[in-house]
Amino acid sequence: MPVEALIFDLDGTLVDTAPDLMGATNHALSLIGRRAISMTEVRHMVGHGARSLVERGVAATGENVDEATITMMHRALLDYYADHIADDSLIFDGLLDVLHKARDQGLKLGVCTNKVEHLSHKLLAELKMADFFGAVVGGDTLPIMKPDPAPYREVARLLGVDAARTIMFGDSETDIRTAQNTGVPVVAVTFGYTPQPVATYNPTHVISHYDEAWPIVSKYL
Repeated sequence: MPVEALIFDLDGTLVDTAPDLMGATNHALSLIGRRAISMTEVRHMVGHGARSLVERGVAATGENVDEATITMMHRALLDYYADHIADDSLIFDGLLDVLHKARDQGLKLGVCTNKVEHLSHKLLAELKMADFFGAVVGGDTLPIMKPDPAPYREVARLLGVDAARTIMFGDSETDIRTAQNTGVPVVAVTFGYTPQPVATYNPTHVISHYDEAWPIVSKYL
């Protein structure tokens, strides 16, 4: 069956958000007197939602803290991040060309991310990308997050397509497992946020630049 939609992860796949996520995480860590985490560290922590980012930041910088402190830091991170969401975040090179080609070809576009939904919309709007995407499902849209296939299937439903007629783009084990759990092809990018090379998780395709994406998509049309 020909593909009808492309569904993308957000952080590390559409946008290099690590600089602003690092700033927000370090703000939260500063509230309990912890050291700042590095860019390398944050790139290995992203992908499981903001609360997980706080928990991983705490674990990397000292002893664990209680749940009330994590909750306070989580709220502080989200508030700070909302005010600095696109200070230094950049769209990955070559992506816009892929999005334009997909739209010209009549493909629908969606986002499936573990970032909270309202911040996902805000980031896409700030970077002037919102008009490309017909559906955005975040980590808090449903009661469950990726790699469960439910959020991915919800994006497909909102786009009005059969999930089986989609391709996923992602940068992490979470994304690859989501696609595998849904039974769809996944294009894994090597320039995102993962502690292990994406090829470790057996994605359908691997690309190191978005210039390599459209020849792959074309095979499914």
